[in-house]
Amino acid sequence: MKIVFYNHTGKVSGAERLLLTLLARLNPAEFERIMVCPHDGALAEMVADTGVSVQLVNTLEARFTWRPGQLARYARSFYRVIAGFRGKILELNPDVIHANSIRAGLVATVATIGLKMKVVWHLHDLLPRHPLSSAIRMVAALSNRSRMIAVSQAVSRNFCGRLAWLFRRRVRVILNGIDLKNFFVDGTDRDAMRECLSLAKNDLAIGIVGQLTPRKGQMELLLAFAKLVRDIPQAVLVIAGSAIFNRDSEYEQQLRETVQRLGLSDCVRMLGERSDIPQIMRAIDLLVINSRNEPFGLVACEAMAVGTPVIATNRDGLAEIINHQRNGWLVQFGDQKALVDAMTFLMERPETRKHLAETARADVARRFTIERYLNEINDFYRSFDNADVSPATALREKGQATSFAQ
Repeated sequence: MKIVFYNHTGKVSGAERLLLTLLARLNPAEFERIMVCPHDGALAEMVADTGVSVQLVNTLEARFTWRPGQLARYARSFYRVIAGFRGKILELNPDVIHANSIRAGLVATVATIGLKMKVVWHLHDLLPRHPLSSAIRMVAALSNRSRMIAVSQAVSRNFCGRLAWLFRRRVRVILNGIDLKNFFVDGTDRDAMRECLSLAKNDLAIGIVGQLTPRKGQMELLLAFAKLVRDIPQAVLVIAGSAIFNRDSEYEQQLRETVQRLGLSDCVRMLGERSDIPQIMRAIDLLVINSRNEPFGLVACEAMAVGTPVIATNRDGLAEIINHQRNGWLVQFGDQKALVDAMTFLMERPETRKHLAETARADVARRFTIERYLNEINDFYRSFDNADVSPATALREKGQATSFAQ
């Protein structure tokens, strides 16, 4: 099977890291892999390092907005990218296009109209409430050539919306996985990394890992930490990550200014982008995921695998990973008191943290391995030809179900 993998951006975040693993681990004897992506980031070079062929296209500029001028500019970008992508596809002639985001799925589906080419939308995102979201759903629903992989039940429900009856047999939930060879418990590097992070022996380190962007809630965590440190003066906040998309560099600057304004320079470490995340996670005592929305929450699995307890917001995919007070701790996003109380409670109870971490490690090894993930992806592709359900068929089935109910 010849598969073209398409990413609408050349920048690398969680979805792209998982894509790199998929490209490297799919059986080349069964799947011929070609990557199509823009050149404006590290992705093309990182894919080339795996030995997979790379084809370059224009970057898609598109965001959800209510501004007519911006919408017009994004529409022009869609037109240029779709035209260029169609040319690439006509040249490459794959059996399947694996589009690694909702935007990529929209481009691939429209660009292949009339080509009878199968398109997989890999749903890593949550659609916002916006008229364009309904339009995107309709494009996906009306294309019989399209199938969807959702990274969580929450993402599946969000994408299907009110058209769940139409997507019923076309969306498969395949939970993300991590490579336990990279994320594991290791008692030999903790002290060295803590020294690198300027953490004293008795410091209690709280970490947050991921791109710096408002939906990840770093600012809210920073404000909560300012309250926590009054009662636990040995607490230190470690922020790993950098701004990647859109205007997030302004958000990063706001975070740095807030650290200064609150007088937290001595107890907050802003590390920027790091390549040693497993070591950092092993060095901290508690990981916080303070996201406003989170399609899956790969960083939660990574922390759980290395033996670091997790506090997370009770949102979307995170609630499918973490079982409150069993393998982690859940709080409501925006409830600053609950977040402070949860951090205080766990910081003061090392035995509770140890129990949560042990249970979490076992859960990750059972549910979120990269081997399980790859097996399910392989099964998905192998069954692709047997899953054809046209919109007309779905309409008939809905009508029959309604008549039976009557």
